[in-house]
Amino acid sequence: MLVLDANILIRAVLGNRVLTLIRQHAGQAEFWAPEAAFAEAREHLPAILGPRGIAAGPALELLDLVSRIVQTVEAETYSQFEEIARARLKQRDEDDWPVLAAALALGCPIWTEDTDFFGCGVATWTTDRIELYLAASGESQSG
Repeated sequence: MLVLDANILIRAVLGNRVLTLIRQHAGQAEFWAPEAAFAEAREHLPAILGPRGIAAGPALELLDLVSRIVQTVEAETYSQFEEIARARLKQRDEDDWPVLAAALALGCPIWTEDTDFFGCGVATWTTDRIELYLAASGESQSG
């Protein structure tokens, strides 16, 4: 089980590697993201694509497809961890508290490229290392 940060959702839409990893491991790993992470991705995609002259519509449609694989963590599941998550992210990016709170609520690591999560008391995995976690996760479920 992993909680995905908005930057991973964006990478799933704009690149190939993240989406491929999610698809390959969807059967043995659970991928989760708070609605706030999906909202942040929806907000940033047009801003990323617009200056390049690329229509955001298809990217947003792909994000909707990603949301069928990456399950949404409802606010009532993680809201009780808001205060501790905000405290751990203070003087970094406190707006990312829903991702950390969701990871605390679900008792699992975060997949992110955002260094603001490093040292927050929850394991963080970056895309260049996530296959190690996913391989171990698959082994523990098949064994």
